[in-house]
Amino acid sequence: MSRPGLEDPGQSTGTKSVGCLAGDAQSYILFCDFFDRIIESYHGYKVTSDAVHESDFNYDNLKGGDDFDPAYVSGCEVTVSRSVEDFSFPTHCSRGERRRLLTLANTALEQLGEDLPGKLYSIDELSHESEDRKVVMEFPPASLIKIGVARDWPDARALWLSKDGSLAVWVNMEDHLKLVSYRSDASLQEAFKTICINVQKLETLYKKLRHTFIWKTHLGWVVSSPAEVGTGLKASVSVNLLNLAKNKRLDDILDRLRLQMETTSDPGVYKISNLQTIGVTEVGLTQLVVDGVKLLIRMEKRLENNGGIDDLVPAQK
Repeated sequence: MSRPGLEDPGQSTGTKSVGCLAGDAQSYILFCDFFDRIIESYHGYKVTSDAVHESDFNYDNLKGGDDFDPAYVSGCEVTVSRSVEDFSFPTHCSRGERRRLLTLANTALEQLGEDLPGKLYSIDELSHESEDRKVVMEFPPASLIKIGVARDWPDARALWLSKDGSLAVWVNMEDHLKLVSYRSDASLQEAFKTICINVQKLETLYKKLRHTFIWKTHLGWVVSSPAEVGTGLKASVSVNLLNLAKNKRLDDILDRLRLQMETTSDPGVYKISNLQTIGVTEVGLTQLVVDGVKLLIRMEKRLENNGGIDDLVPAQK
């Protein structure tokens, strides 16, 4: 088990986080007394041995997400993390394991590229800017150093990018795989669709390679951080909330909507995303973000016109 919370305690205010990471999937079973308490505290979800976590990748079940007010929303992103059976998580991954994981990813992504053409870049390649990509990475991110996964950098770390820019897949970073779909047109519906289609394709490809994604019936998809078990999914929308951000009821509103807010480099623009990842399906979590963002925008418009928002505040969750 890794304890990044001791290296970087963080602050008492701001985005909620966990201070521990699992070394492998078995850690969630061997140290269940510890991890179950972390999961319950972070997600507000009681872990029980007879629970059955449900998944829903039917993107047609999502209502809305393609109709945000463009005057307030500037972009969106959906990410999903996956870990592979029979390998330690990145916090304890050996160099040999990491290289085998990269070989598996390369094989699977080559086959994914038959439907969605793309290219796999090593981190060495990403350290030199090129015309055919926008990502440049010269040093390991501070976040990876803090959680102890930057050993042997940049060996066996890579990024796959689709040619149409709809999907990126990080290999051997925070988790074995992390799929990212970002859209500047803020169509969360399309970003979610891209993630659903391709994570299921990769799951099938990894099964054929006899290395399935890690799934526990009572926990769902298992990854290194207790903050992401269940679905491994984060849906976020960048929203202009200049007035609402100053409102004294903001924290209570976010808590009732089961959402979190992060600052961005743009003044007045905040990233709104789901906090919980377990106990709700992928569609359900994304729906929380869609509905929550629309309500927050309504509140922002009210405040711009010096109106009240008390009648818009949802009931306690």
